[in-house]
Amino acid sequence: MKIVILTGSYNLHGTSNTLVDEFIRGAKKNGNEIVRFDTAHLDIHPCIGCNHCGMDGDCVFKDDMVKILDTVEEADMLVFATPVYYFAMTAPLKATIDRFYSRTGRISRKRLRTAYIMTCWNTDDSTVEPLIVHYKKLVSYMHYKDEGMIVGKGCGTVGMIPDHFYKEAYELGKKMK
Repeated sequence: MKIVILTGSYNLHGTSNTLVDEFIRGAKKNGNEIVRFDTAHLDIHPCIGCNHCGMDGDCVFKDDMVKILDTVEEADMLVFATPVYYFAMTAPLKATIDRFYSRTGRISRKRLRTAYIMTCWNTDDSTVEPLIVHYKKLVSYMHYKDEGMIVGKGCGTVGMIPDHFYKEAYELGKKMK
């Protein structure tokens, strides 16, 4: 299976990316191909709503999204990963998801499997609820199949990550076949 991972963290060794590494370790146990894009370190313009693409064509921007979207079209699974920044996913990941608009027709027909990994400092549910709602709406709209979420509350630093989140991320990756 070809798994595309889209991370949104600026910190390549932060909490969400640490759990992504565990997911990858598990997913590789079954021989899955992993393609990872760290969106915070790429050239991705925000969607400007010009509709040049018509939801199924070329975007006016020729940036790193072209490669991401081409890879998503070939994928069997998408994994979204982000730390929570001020009650939302990071801006680079949101910009990346917004740019899915240009290929909505093609990438929604794929019926991709998806997973979501998020981490945050806070431990209360209200901090993560908006992200969960957004992810579920995206999965529904695009006709994807949710395979699971890792909601890492109380994970403000790598040293704060409880052991069970490492195991959950690894096991989620391992069950992908």
